[in-house]
Amino acid sequence: MTDLSTRPRPADPGDPSDLTAQAAAALLASNRRRRRIRRWIAVGTLPLTLAALLFVGKILSMYAFAHQSITAYVADDYAGSEAAARGQDFLNWFEPFKAPFNIGTALAGAEKLPEARAELEESLELASGLEVCTVRINLALVLERMGDAARADGDGAAAAELFGEALTVTTEMPEECDSEEAQEQSSDPDRDMQQSTDDLEDRLKQKQQSEQQTPPEEEQPEEEPQPQPSEDKLDELEDKLEQGTQERDQQQGDDGGGSGTDKPW
Repeated sequence: MTDLSTRPRPADPGDPSDLTAQAAAALLASNRRRRRIRRWIAVGTLPLTLAALLFVGKILSMYAFAHQSITAYVADDYAGSEAAARGQDFLNWFEPFKAPFNIGTALAGAEKLPEARAELEESLELASGLEVCTVRINLALVLERMGDAARADGDGAAAAELFGEALTVTTEMPEECDSEEAQEQSSDPDRDMQQSTDDLEDRLKQKQQSEQQTPPEEEQPEEEPQPQPSEDKLDELEDKLEQGTQERDQQQGDDGGGSGTDKPW
């Protein structure tokens, strides 16, 4: 027979100590669930957080490189301007035309005209809307300077071709470029874009026409006829020649035919 006094007594539902233990256990379990949820949220949002940081860093670096490039260009530090502009070229998602535009402008300042042309042509392909206005003006200016260099080297045909290409770039300028909005977006707000374009077109037309005109042939001066000696003069020269021959023969006879060098006349 079992002693009832040794059996464990069932917990009293109304015991305060048991209620406290149950509440503590439930709180711990809830905290563990919340920590797991926070951990999974952190892991899940980590790529988004990194992308956001990269996005902000890229924007800040673009403005920093752009400011540095402009500052160096104004100070005639074209090498520094080019280096800063190339910093914009990395992961250039937002305004892809600006990096080659700034690089080409810096190269043009350093008189590296063929390289500048290549960069500006790339910028023109990437530009859209009003962005093409400033790119076209700078590209036309570079082509004009290349034409000037060819003309200075005496290559008129190449100069005329380059002037024609520059003129094509300006004449294909969209009508939207002649607007206040385009002027506000210009890389040089102090420059009147429409007036600059008109002046550039007029200048290119004059240069192209001057190279295409064939220079007039220089007239060869007519040779004046040489005066012919008179008969009296010819007779006098003939007498002198005969007299000289006689004197030489006489001298050779006196010398006994010895060898020697004839004296010049």
